[in-house]
Amino acid sequence: MRRKPTELAKKFGMKIRIERVKLGMSQEKLAEAANLTRNTVSALERGENSPTLETIAVFAKAFNLDLPKMLEFNF
Repeated sequence: MRRKPTELAKKFGMKIRIERVKLGMSQEKLAEAANLTRNTVSALERGENSPTLETIAVFAKAFNLDLPKMLEFNF
């Protein structure tokens, strides 16, 4: 049975997508930088999965952001 995405997971997914697009990265390039599969990046962007703290840190590094900035949802 599939869980309904939480609001926080959806917001984080939107943050990933916004930052990725700002940098002109494809999901494939982000997946490579984060050592994840493109399917995992896609599921995270859709808010279907919740990332671990380690995954959040990897995205922050890929986007050249401080970890707290990855958790700011000003959109």
